[in-house]
Amino acid sequence: MKQAAGALKRPAVIPAATPIKVGVDLGTAFTVVVVTDEAGHPLAAANVFADVVRDGVVWDFTGAQQVVRGLKRRLEEATGRELSQGSVTIPPAVTTADHRAHRYVIEGAGIDCTAVVDETTAANTVLGITDGAVVDIGGGTTGVAILKDGEIVANIDEPTGGTHLSLVIAGAYKIPFEKAERRKRSPKWHAELLPVVRPTLEKVATIVGRAVEGHDVDIIHLVGGTAAFPGIADIMTDITGVP
Repeated sequence: MKQAAGALKRPAVIPAATPIKVGVDLGTAFTVVVVTDEAGHPLAAANVFADVVRDGVVWDFTGAQQVVRGLKRRLEEATGRELSQGSVTIPPAVTTADHRAHRYVIEGAGIDCTAVVDETTAANTVLGITDGAVVDIGGGTTGVAILKDGEIVANIDEPTGGTHLSLVIAGAYKIPFEKAERRKRSPKWHAELLPVVRPTLEKVATIVGRAVEGHDVDIIHLVGGTAAFPGIADIMTDITGVP
């Protein structure tokens, strides 16, 4: 995680001899482009807040292309490498048409799409988990992948994520959505905001609880931006009964 954060804050030149992989995540809140080495270790990354995807559906196609194109250009300038090929992630439950839309977005931005991968599988590629549950709490949805002996045996995705927290904050404080987003991400607000967003976090945990029921899961791994909100791990354990 620290390596990924460093890649995001300080993208550096990548030697021409270093083989690279490129991944694009069109999130409900943030669009991210990541460059890794062959082993999947982050080398460079760039992200930006962009309202171009909602619950896994690309609703602003042109805007999404422009965002990815801008991030691609920024990373190419920082790393000295051309980002010509890459994969794109999608929530597990999106339709075939939405698969194509994600692919067409990155191809329209100048990245030849080599693979379309669901978000929880992509997260586990980095984590390398063989048993348990990987929970990806994104901006608009919560995805859960159940793993047994390294194989995904169940994969679900339901609405409710970080955007819903922001909407609750905006309503509670009567502030614009953009200001609520900033407040949600500010550590100095977290203690005050936890009681406000707790019902939404409990809903996320309930989604996870239903997903893991009957699968003999003994550990839950949280990923995604909302997973960083203080208190969510305890709420998840309280409701699911799984650490």
